[in-house]
Amino acid sequence: MATVELRFSALPEHVRTARLVAAAVARRAGVDEAVLDEVRLAVGEACSRAVGLHQSGGITAPVKVALIEEEKLFSIEVGDEAPHPVAAERVAGGPASDADVEAEEDEMGLAVISGLVDDVKVTTGPDGGLIRMSWPTAPPITPLL
Repeated sequence: MATVELRFSALPEHVRTARLVAAAVARRAGVDEAVLDEVRLAVGEACSRAVGLHQSGGITAPVKVALIEEEKLFSIEVGDEAPHPVAAERVAGGPASDADVEAEEDEMGLAVISGLVDDVKVTTGPDGGLIRMSWPTAPPITPLL
């Protein structure tokens, strides 16, 4: 299992670099060329979400991205260190607050990722969140001699 790890300051201008690296590693891992745009878009959305969470929470820790090549599977994990409230902690029925708007934007970003990636898992907690996205890979083609 080969892994490439990236860490970057929570700044929007670094999201493009993460997208480019993810696409290059996915290509090398054997992800179908037709899917690479989806990989780029999904990584961009996940990294933008993490950057937004870090900036709104005043978190100075870097955003973490792991690109993992396994047998027949390529996975990308995007991690943040922003505390995520449990659904029960969100108050309903009152006027919309900044937290409510951020929660809606967060849910929209996750919906976009879910629309792009068939195999996605999101975990959140008080110490941060992790989005794990996976794509199948094709075995390398060896030419016939």
